[in-house]
Amino acid sequence: MKRGRLIVCVIAALAAAPALAQNSPMSESGKALLGAWEFSNADRDKICQATFKADVTKGGFKVEFDADCVNKFPLVADVVGWTFPEGDLLRLVDAQGKTLVEFSEVESGIYEAPTPGVGVLFLQNAAAVGPPPKPPEQVAGEWTVMRRGAKVCALTLSATPSNDGYTLIVKPGCDAAVTRLNLSQWRLDREELTLVPARGTPWRFEEIDAGSWRRTPETADQYTLVRQP
Repeated sequence: MKRGRLIVCVIAALAAAPALAQNSPMSESGKALLGAWEFSNADRDKICQATFKADVTKGGFKVEFDADCVNKFPLVADVVGWTFPEGDLLRLVDAQGKTLVEFSEVESGIYEAPTPGVGVLFLQNAAAVGPPPKPPEQVAGEWTVMRRGAKVCALTLSATPSNDGYTLIVKPGCDAAVTRLNLSQWRLDREELTLVPARGTPWRFEEIDAGSWRRTPETADQYTLVRQP
């Protein structure tokens, strides 16, 4: 009789083990993740929000995604929870506890996850990230290159794809400092606008306002791009 009771107790203990593990206290580093995070791809042209919660769920703790997130990242449809053991990796898991995405911290508050079939995914604290990058359609159009306030060239930034960017057309009558670059395409790289020559170093610009960009780093011959009306 005693042996039978012992077997029952062992079986009950084994059955309870996953639940105990699942309900283990959240680590201190895990608590720092609570709240809203930007969930994106490397180019940030696909962005949604993930909210990490302390509620216990299957496999870990609860995570909620924006309603449209599953359309941008179909794999989140199977995500039911997250885990972040002390000093370990941040994992998004399914109902069976299988890891679907595994993030590692690459900078303070920025997590990266190379994911087969999807590419590199990122998590950034929603309160710390800047605005999403502009879509190419907002930047495409007619632009003037200015040097120390004087016009030196007119460009067309086309929305037509070209290699890993978009087509750039240099108008006739440009200053030699621009024409000798043989600019062939442009692209947006997070918060920078880049003019790419056929050979040589690209020109990089940072946005000043909705209609102008300033070349970086600044030099004595400071160049700016100004949108034509």
